[in-house]
Amino acid sequence: MTRTIHYGLIGCGMMGQEHLHNIALLEGTRVSAIYEPDAEMAQTAQAIAPDAALVGSVQDLLAVEDLDCVVIVSPNHLHVDQICDIAATRPLPLLVEKPLFTDPQDLTRLEALARDYPHPIWVAMEYRYMPPIAALIDQADVTGGVKMLSIREHRFPFLEKVGNWNRFNRNTGGTFVEKCCHFFDLMRLILQSDPVRVTASGGQAVNHLDESYDGEVPDILDHGYVMVDFANGTRAMLELCMFAEGARYQEEISAVGAQAKIEALVPGPGRFWPEDLGEPPVPQLIVSPRAPKGPVSKGIQVDPKLLAAGDHNGSTFYQHQGFLELLNGQRARPDVTLQDGIWAVRMGLAAQQSLRTGEAVRLT
Repeated sequence: MTRTIHYGLIGCGMMGQEHLHNIALLEGTRVSAIYEPDAEMAQTAQAIAPDAALVGSVQDLLAVEDLDCVVIVSPNHLHVDQICDIAATRPLPLLVEKPLFTDPQDLTRLEALARDYPHPIWVAMEYRYMPPIAALIDQADVTGGVKMLSIREHRFPFLEKVGNWNRFNRNTGGTFVEKCCHFFDLMRLILQSDPVRVTASGGQAVNHLDESYDGEVPDILDHGYVMVDFANGTRAMLELCMFAEGARYQEEISAVGAQAKIEALVPGPGRFWPEDLGEPPVPQLIVSPRAPKGPVSKGIQVDPKLLAAGDHNGSTFYQHQGFLELLNGQRARPDVTLQDGIWAVRMGLAAQQSLRTGEAVRLT
């Protein structure tokens, strides 16, 4: 009989609540403790996980006896300190939301953790598990070897978060870190190589310009382009627009090789799709061979229960399914390692630097 795995959650805002909903869909799980300093969010989290104890600090959470792992879903700039607190007090297996860090000075601490931490750390990169994107990754060999990768995200603006922490670069690391680390992770995964040069352009054209918090206007980007050259000679491009929520598909990923092109089209959260337009779009996987020509499209249906449990096309469930298998000894290592999380942020920070300086940034 499979044992019950007891979870502790640090941070239960919008994304933390999505984690709670998806943990609840898995057999053999129980959320035992939640640390969420915002009273309203804590109350909502308690309604989702009524058996969990609400605690007043990370240390109080770690003092809960029946804890098998911790999921960190706090604001970006708090992640590293909280990981280090756990390492010093009571090391446990961790699932840490992206981005792993925001300050380049934290790299030394993270590299020490990667070397010395006695349990697995899995960095949450939900986009890997979106069914159409997972299908593209699984079938990428149809291209004959991907040479060019293009990722487009046309979406809604940043949502409101507790204390409006996500309105400022100092908390998020910048939009290319906060939002786009997902895509940089996908680039490395699909191209099977590390980046060597990053070039970016972008700005703040539409969103948040009329907002002010304690007299300060948000400084986060709302659009941009990033080009990345990889060590194996492949190339990737990201196009981000955060004032394009009218689009039919939110993410469009295209991988091209000598033999074919393969595409994944992913709709945005169903709760944002207007009811008067009927059913939300179905995700698509499209394979377009060079010879003989003839694109083949396939709808990728997602279980409605998984769609209802979050805004990421069912991916959070599949991610937690893998993490639970890791905790139960059914897999040897995390899908997304600490080094993967570090690389994704390094690419985002390089893009932010290129944007500021107007120059390409080389990575070693």
